[in-house]
Amino acid sequence: MKTITTENDAMSSRLTDKQRRLCDTLVATGCSIKQASETAGYAVGEAGRVTASKTLKLPHVQAYLMEAVANSLGMNATVASAKMVALARGAKSEYVQLEASKDILDRAGFKPPERRITHATGDFKVSIDLT
Repeated sequence: MKTITTENDAMSSRLTDKQRRLCDTLVATGCSIKQASETAGYAVGEAGRVTASKTLKLPHVQAYLMEAVANSLGMNATVASAKMVALARGAKSEYVQLEASKDILDRAGFKPPERRITHATGDFKVSIDLT
């Protein structure tokens, strides 16, 4: 399993090896807290899950976890981008192609102007002379 490197060494150095393994397992596999706690070396079963849950509430552990998630999302953004382009170019459904194309344009900053409904309040008088 790959250890996530963080920019904030002071925060990272406060983590124990178990805490780091717990966070890295959660980010890398997306498994449950119970599964991640067992993989990280906490007690097996409910006791390990409870301890891991309490650990994940610690501020320095939360900061490390959030940074690890951000790094993971950043690394996988290119895969998502390539998939979106592939769908826009070659999806069987024209609807899927359209939606993928709109999402690409939106993310590139070419969002259509928002439609606004304007309501006028007050008294209106309409006279129609049919003579």
